[in-house]
Amino acid sequence: MEQAAEHFARGDWQAAYEAWSDTGLDGLSPAELDHFSTTAGLVGRHDDLVLALQRAVVACEAAGDLRGAARCAFHLSMNTAAHGEPALAAGWCRRAVALVDEVGEDCAERGWVAFLLMFQAIGAGDFETAGSRAEDAYEAARRFHDTDLLAMSTCARGRVALYSGDFGEGLALLDDAMVRVVSGEVSPFIAGHVFCTAIEGCQEVSDFSRVAEWTAALERWCDAQPGLLAFTGQCAVHRGQLLRLKGAWDDALREYALAADRYRQLGTPDAVGLTAVETGDLLRLRGDLEGADAAYQRAADLGLDPQPGLALLWLASGRSTAALAAVDRLLGAPAGPVQRCRLLPAAIEVLLASGDVDRARPLAQELSDVAASLGARVLSAAAARAMGAVELAAGDPAGALPYLRKAHQLYAQATAPYDAAVARLLAARCLLAQGDDSSAERELTAARAVFRRLGATPMADLASILLAPAALPGGLTAREAEVLRLVAAGRSNPQVAAELVLSEKTVARHLSNIFGKLDVGSRTAAAAYAYEHGLA
Repeated sequence: MEQAAEHFARGDWQAAYEAWSDTGLDGLSPAELDHFSTTAGLVGRHDDLVLALQRAVVACEAAGDLRGAARCAFHLSMNTAAHGEPALAAGWCRRAVALVDEVGEDCAERGWVAFLLMFQAIGAGDFETAGSRAEDAYEAARRFHDTDLLAMSTCARGRVALYSGDFGEGLALLDDAMVRVVSGEVSPFIAGHVFCTAIEGCQEVSDFSRVAEWTAALERWCDAQPGLLAFTGQCAVHRGQLLRLKGAWDDALREYALAADRYRQLGTPDAVGLTAVETGDLLRLRGDLEGADAAYQRAADLGLDPQPGLALLWLASGRSTAALAAVDRLLGAPAGPVQRCRLLPAAIEVLLASGDVDRARPLAQELSDVAASLGARVLSAAAARAMGAVELAAGDPAGALPYLRKAHQLYAQATAPYDAAVARLLAARCLLAQGDDSSAERELTAARAVFRRLGATPMADLASILLAPAALPGGLTAREAEVLRLVAAGRSNPQVAAELVLSEKTVARHLSNIFGKLDVGSRTAAAAYAYEHGLA
């Protein structure tokens, strides 16, 4: 037991776990049981954590230490919730409430109970109550100088502020909580929870500069602790998200696979679903639609909604009606500003592909308003790209171009090559529409080089289509040549509409014009013409 205590003190969790396991739990004091539960949780032994904490609750109550029992009940509620055991989590929360009520007097443990009740309110979508409970926890932490509770409640207040739309205050509070962690003020389990909760909050609002900074700190923290398994899955997910943004897609997929493996070892199925969604999003960009669909199905099987990525997959597969129905449902569901940050770019893309510019325009403005209040570079770039796409679809390429130039600049500053290239391709469309073919060619050539390097096959193919020769046979226009190339490649009308961001009615009109100009009566004959004249 002395060796176990020494290993625990220096953060060698695997050695501490093994030493305590060798001695057995019989005869351990409540404090030793608590320490053993910490080591068990950090090395991924959830069942041992639960057993040790259950014994600690009984031992604390027998010794008359109701406050100690309440803390152990708190940890049991948190850990069972994270492992997909909601009934146990609710039961231990109720036990913690009863123990604190039995204590009678004001104490830090009331703050920990308030923290549990905050999570219940968030689960019910009651952010007003959640904010009040987070404040209760924070005030208790201040009164009783509880550094762990202070870090956790500060982080919680930050997340609630974000969900309430107060982005400046929310991010400032997350920074406050992270400083407490990196300065070594809090215990290991609490440090890990704050790291992951804060980084997730930054990622949800596309503040990738903070995600990068805090992920690097999390990585250093994980590396410094031998045998650590808990929180390493989250670290891998966040590394993957950053690698995807920066164009290292193969590395990102490896990180997602590593994270899924870590989550499976820890027994946290919801988190495995998250890695499946991230994987699906990336495979979709590469044009691996079957692989993306399988990844999204894995997420759905684990209870995680893969939208809006699945709607974009349906759009890329030519199922524009299904994509639009999904977007309509998502837009009509209650959601706060954080959820809208993730939904709006995809919804705008689907609506524009369906030819519904009027509905897309206010959503682009909403995204711009959110981005302006937040100030995050990537979200601002997404908003500018959405505004440009709307103006282009509305027939105003001159009005669209400044937005798309801004989007390209911001994405380039964020080292986001794929997104920057998409903005350049849209800008090229504006230039083509204004007759500036030479400038458009430069933009398209640069964008296509990026898409090919990343393996983003659908967008690379689209850039090649737009780089069609200026002198086209048969009196075809550049847009008609785009449609003909896709038809020759075997695309259906819905698929052509999705790839060119047109309505299906517009595609049908273009196809009718093509048949008339080429004097052909079928898609097969039109495709043959395209091959004969170098248009396919």
